[in-house]
Amino acid sequence: MLFNSGVFLQFFAAFLLLYWLARYSLKARNLLIVAASYLFYAWWTPPGVAKTFSEDLTGYALTALWQCRFLGLLLATSALDFFVGLGLERLQSPRNRKLLLALSIVVNLSVLGFFKYCNFFIGSTATVLTQFGVPPQVHLLGIILPVGISFYTFQSMSYALDVYRRQIPATHSFVNFLAFVSFFPQLVAGPIERASHLLPQFERRIVITRTMLEEGIWLILWGLFKKVALADNFAPLVEMVYHSTSYSAPTVILGTVAFALQIYCDFSGYSDIARGTARVLGFDILWNFNLPYAATSLRDFWRRWHISLSTWLRDYLYVSLGGNRRGPTRTYFNLIVTMLLGGLWHGAAWHFVLFGAWHGVGLAIERTVAHRTPSPAAAGHSSFRWFATLLFVLYGWLLFRANSWQQVLDLTCALAHWSLPVWIGSFVWNLTLFAAPLVLIETWQFRRQNLLAPLTLPDWGKAALQGALLIGILLFWQKDKVSFIYFQF
Repeated sequence: MLFNSGVFLQFFAAFLLLYWLARYSLKARNLLIVAASYLFYAWWTPPGVAKTFSEDLTGYALTALWQCRFLGLLLATSALDFFVGLGLERLQSPRNRKLLLALSIVVNLSVLGFFKYCNFFIGSTATVLTQFGVPPQVHLLGIILPVGISFYTFQSMSYALDVYRRQIPATHSFVNFLAFVSFFPQLVAGPIERASHLLPQFERRIVITRTMLEEGIWLILWGLFKKVALADNFAPLVEMVYHSTSYSAPTVILGTVAFALQIYCDFSGYSDIARGTARVLGFDILWNFNLPYAATSLRDFWRRWHISLSTWLRDYLYVSLGGNRRGPTRTYFNLIVTMLLGGLWHGAAWHFVLFGAWHGVGLAIERTVAHRTPSPAAAGHSSFRWFATLLFVLYGWLLFRANSWQQVLDLTCALAHWSLPVWIGSFVWNLTLFAAPLVLIETWQFRRQNLLAPLTLPDWGKAALQGALLIGILLFWQKDKVSFIYFQF
């Protein structure tokens, strides 16, 4: 079920009515959230499967049964970590606690690895064997990647890790834990929540205030506008370049800028809708973006971009590898390994690994330079750092978006050739037109150092701005809904 669909609007309206009726019973509210979240998840149908069954009652029943296997997977991994948490709380032996935690990690990563990386490793192995003159007979498995598996696996697994570290107590309510793992606003594409932040919110009564509603409505409108009016209109510009066979420096640069805006509006738009939906329900979930293209260093960028993933990798991978406690060489190694695995988290393809390596090496070099040179606070120096960071990030997006190693090479080589296609003028015009509202509002947010700066307007100003966003959403609303980019991860 997509946020940018009429089905979701109907689903959410019905849910709000039931949610209001269940407001006096904590157990009933959480049971409703679990049931609604599982329905929300089951509504998703993988591409190509929707037309497998006939469009009659029998066909819908078969589709529902087919999709239940993904619900079973979600339920099974959630149940595993719930009982692991109870065991970790009860056990005192360090050895037994490590074995129980290892069970959670191995099972979770095995499930994620099978669905997401099995065919990738089969294909990669076949390619290597072919290079050595041993062409194998390879049959890839017909595996369908369950939507959101990377997000909810990390969220559920982090609970077991936190209980093991005795940072949080284990919950004794299975319903509350299921609600924590499957909470529908952030189930499919994050943010990746921590149990210490979200789980206690299912264990207490929630009072919905006017401030929560105002913030929630603004974020939903702003997120939908970024997705429907901006990201979906940047997409054709990106396709024009990345699905072409003729490149030049201007087209590669403009196409990559368009993709940087597309992926940001698409993913941050989802995160805004998720946070806004949760706020309307009285919940608080993490901010996942904080004006990332205003970053003045790579470290600053990763503190602003996909914050829930970058902090997850820092706390559970980088720190576990030793962080910066074992000398410079080991620190650089830990940075590169963390970012390599972060790149691989995004998808089973070598260009994602290359994307991770690019940022890992960049962070290591930046750390080395920072330790050897002072960092003056001059405005000119800050502007240079911002521009250098932006260029580095943009080339990273080229690696991320490229369809193959060969395209990475072709696009990179094209940066040395400066020729202008006849359509470059209309491309620049459309890019500027759709980027303008984003730049204006985010510049305002940056200057005020407040992501909710629009809510500081007088009532008439808020109404006018939100009305303009709504008009934009309705104007660009598409009948054939465009999925969010991060659903594939």
